[in-house]
Amino acid sequence: MTQTAKMDNLELVSSNKIFGGYQKVYAHESTELVCKMNFSIYLPPQADGGDVKLPVLFYLSGLTCNEQNFITKSGFQRYAAEHGIIVVGPDTSPRGVKLPGDDESWDFGVSAGFYLDATKDPWSKHYRMGSYLNKELYELIITSFSNVVDPDRIGVMGHSMGGHGALISTLRNPGLYKSVSAFAPICNPINCQWGIKAFTGYLGEDRSKWADWDASELVKKYDGPPLTLLIDQGASDKFYVEKQLLPENLVEACRSVGVPVILNLRDGYDHSYYYISTYIGEHFSFHAKILKA
Repeated sequence: MTQTAKMDNLELVSSNKIFGGYQKVYAHESTELVCKMNFSIYLPPQADGGDVKLPVLFYLSGLTCNEQNFITKSGFQRYAAEHGIIVVGPDTSPRGVKLPGDDESWDFGVSAGFYLDATKDPWSKHYRMGSYLNKELYELIITSFSNVVDPDRIGVMGHSMGGHGALISTLRNPGLYKSVSAFAPICNPINCQWGIKAFTGYLGEDRSKWADWDASELVKKYDGPPLTLLIDQGASDKFYVEKQLLPENLVEACRSVGVPVILNLRDGYDHSYYYISTYIGEHFSFHAKILKA
């Protein structure tokens, strides 16, 4: 598969052919996170030869995950190949920085970066997943794969914490992503235990600063290009039942300001990749309709 020559800063970790394309993982030194990071990239068969520019879809994983979960469990490659979409998956937090307490719980620290820029010490030096995703990695993909990436057709999706990341990245950066969807996203983190724990740790006690990283608050101030939010939620998801996700709060906020939102409540489905793999095709169709218009 032909690739651009601008890849001196990338280290190929793995490459596997699947559905006519290649599922690759690269490592690079991140300046935003001050550590070495992995990301996945699926190059569909349409990228072979490098003579056509393709849309890109970022996928953001949830708590406890890294770049591997989505690429091995969801089966998305079939749909990415059908639609001719490049898919990029970052890790969920800095790795190997070994801050005190960063591995003591599964919902804070390692694998739990919440796609925000921490302002509280000691997290503020490394835990800058917001800037890493929306500046550093975003630009790295455009420049390193410039022969196949169309920089004007980029979307984002995610699951759980990653769904939160997809929503806030889109709302905080109007126009950066043309399409957005989320599976079981944390929609209103300032009002759930996961969010309160993470925001207190990363941002401090001043709750007035938390709204800058909460989709249900950000959408009330959204002033960018026309946007439709697609939210998918399993009705039997224990975290939905326990009020960690709160999608209805986001829907209410969207409707209060006239931002189109779709909430699909899936009867009997939970929070797992069994659920994601069932509906991932619908999400690719949603993104393809917008990115290939």
